[in-house]
Amino acid sequence: MAKVVDRIAAPFDKRFDLQNSLEANVFSKPVPMHARRFWYCFGGLTFFVFLLQVASGVWLSFYYVPTPEQAYASVFYISNYVNYGWLIRSIHAWGAQLMVVFILIHMIRVFVTGSYKNPREFNWVVGVLLFLITMAFGLTGYLLPWDQKAYWGSTVSLSLVEQVPLLGSVIAQIVLGGEALGAPTLTRFYSGHVFLLPAALVILLVAHFWMIRKQGISGPL
Repeated sequence: MAKVVDRIAAPFDKRFDLQNSLEANVFSKPVPMHARRFWYCFGGLTFFVFLLQVASGVWLSFYYVPTPEQAYASVFYISNYVNYGWLIRSIHAWGAQLMVVFILIHMIRVFVTGSYKNPREFNWVVGVLLFLITMAFGLTGYLLPWDQKAYWGSTVSLSLVEQVPLLGSVIAQIVLGGEALGAPTLTRFYSGHVFLLPAALVILLVAHFWMIRKQGISGPL
C-alpha cells in the first residue's frame, strides 16, 4: 500500500517538492512536552469528530429530503431500510454531542492555563466563534428530523432567541421565514447546516490552525 501511495505522490513531489515543504513547514516543528498531556488533546479530538461529522453528514444527505412532507419519512427510511443507515445516523447524532463536549473541555483548558492571553487573544476570539458555530450546528440539525421533539424543541429555542434585546425578534423572523415553523424554516435550517455553517467553520479553522503554527502552543500554567 505504501508503494502505491509513493507512486501516486511521486509526480507531484518531483514538480512541487512537497516532501521537503511538508518537512520544513509541518513535520519539523517540535511539540512541547507539556502539550503531550491528555488535557491538551481535546482540540485535536474536536477536529477529528468534525471530520466524522462531515463524512457521515455527506452520506446522510444522499437520502435526506428537506421538506415537511418527506423529512421525517426520509429519516425513518435511513434508520430502518438503508444498509447501515442506523449506524451512520447514530455516528452523526452522537458525534454532534461529543463535539460540543470536547470543545467545551478544550476551551476550559485554554482558560485555566491562561492560553488566551497575549499574544493569543485573536486566536481565543476565533475559538469562541468556532464554539458558537458548533452550537449553531446543534440548533439547526435538531430540527431536521422534523418529528414532534424536533418541532417543539426548535420552537422553544427560537422563542428564547426572540428574547435577545433589540435584534431578537428580527433574527427569529429571519430564521423562521414567517410567523411559525414551516417549510421555509426547514429549508433555511438545512441550508445553514449543510452549506453556510460548514463554510464558516472551515474558514475559521484555517485561521485557528495558522495562528497556532505561527505562535506555537502556549506553555503550562
